[in-house]
Amino acid sequence: MAELTLEPEDNPAQHPLPKLTGNRKLWIGCFQAMASDCELLIEGVDEAQALVLLMIAAKETWRIEHKFSRYVSGNTMDRINTSSGQPIEVDPETTLLLNFSEQCYQLSDGLFDITSGVLRKIWRFDGGDAVPDSVQINDSLKYIGWNKVGWHSPMLSLQVGMELDFGGIGKEYAVDRVMLALNAEVDRLPKQSAFSNCRFVVNFGGDLACSGPRLDGSPWTIGVENSERDHTAVATVSLRQGAVATSGDSRRYLLKEGVRYSHILNPLTGESIIDAPHAISVAATSCMQAGMLSTFAMLHGEQAEAFLKAQEVQYWIQR
Repeated sequence: MAELTLEPEDNPAQHPLPKLTGNRKLWIGCFQAMASDCELLIEGVDEAQALVLLMIAAKETWRIEHKFSRYVSGNTMDRINTSSGQPIEVDPETTLLLNFSEQCYQLSDGLFDITSGVLRKIWRFDGGDAVPDSVQINDSLKYIGWNKVGWHSPMLSLQVGMELDFGGIGKEYAVDRVMLALNAEVDRLPKQSAFSNCRFVVNFGGDLACSGPRLDGSPWTIGVENSERDHTAVATVSLRQGAVATSGDSRRYLLKEGVRYSHILNPLTGESIIDAPHAISVAATSCMQAGMLSTFAMLHGEQAEAFLKAQEVQYWIQR
């Protein structure tokens, strides 16, 4: 097997090295990022070429994770969230994510709000049954609301006590960025190169995209995971192009007195969404678009199906 090497700056969180298995018919590359199992399926290239693509995918994902994780001291998100009410200038990539988040806020009538991450301080989905009371919720709501954010690109200002969190779009953004990076690597080589016949799928914990149909013209067959703990697939998706994203509460919820509290929270009320499906998967052109629609649908709770039918997209719901 060809050797994998990484410079420290390529792997700032010191994740384990990616692993590549399989053969020229189908290579499977795996690595860890964003608290997910990240997978790259590749066909039509040899081992050395597959390793090149795997390393591109891992390095780009780790770059995004390190830059936008709220757990990394001194990174972009830390500088934003510790700005103490002072204006801060952000770079073009952060501008893109802020503009997308603002669009999501407007399209969802405030249900999608990247300032709502402060609710994690009172809602702890740790397997217990501690549900916050109205006093805790009302206190948190003072720090929530995109309409309270000062955003005039490239300058951003937050009120003291407010935070931003890109967790709701982070994996989907990473999938789309990795797809761009891999396509660029394939496109830059001569057409007679072995890369010209390459096809691949990027799958980050169920948020995924493909570069096109398989080399034999057939679709990629992807399992939609069971919302319960056995992780079995209850449906399959045949994907020739585009992306699929899944939102759900299969592993993050509270149970108290027979009531299930989803980790999908309404930023307008601070409460858990009532009657939300266990999982929603949506197909779209890009992973960010698919993720936006699946999240919007979850936020509609019992009206999730009606919302998705109105969008005229392909979807799968588990209740």
